[in-house]
Amino acid sequence: MTSPTYRVCVVCMGNICRSPMAEAVLRRVLASHGLGERVIVESAGTGGWHAGGPMDQRALRVLAEHGYDGSEHVARQFTADWFDRYDLVLAMDRDNAAFLGRMAPPGVEVRLFRSFDPDAPAGAEVPDPYYGGEEGFVEVLSLVETASQGIAKHIADEID
Repeated sequence: MTSPTYRVCVVCMGNICRSPMAEAVLRRVLASHGLGERVIVESAGTGGWHAGGPMDQRALRVLAEHGYDGSEHVARQFTADWFDRYDLVLAMDRDNAAFLGRMAPPGVEVRLFRSFDPDAPAGAEVPDPYYGGEEGFVEVLSLVETASQGIAKHIADEID
């Protein structure tokens, strides 16, 4: 088994909807590209309100309906000292990217998750589905699946 050489953290607000969905999807996409054992994917939130808790049940249900497993997820909060752990920090929206950017050490870039989707407009975000219905979680899944393909290509180029 090849040891992991690349680490990714996906970050949203509370780490119960978007970022854990993206974590599950990105893991599968990376595995399908033969990178599953070379890349560690984790997620976190910029806020700690849900730390220690499970994924939002709607997110978990939508993932399960599409063959993904998020049942082991435990929410956690991203802290400034984590930047040295990761090769790539991905924010789900501009607000979280700005928050992370303010705490990042000089020279560390935080990227928007959808910036890896070649068809997404500049600055495209993954919308927060928390205050809406299940259709918002389905939309998040679709956006995340598309961008994950570009992220996998980026990582493959970085580590090969």
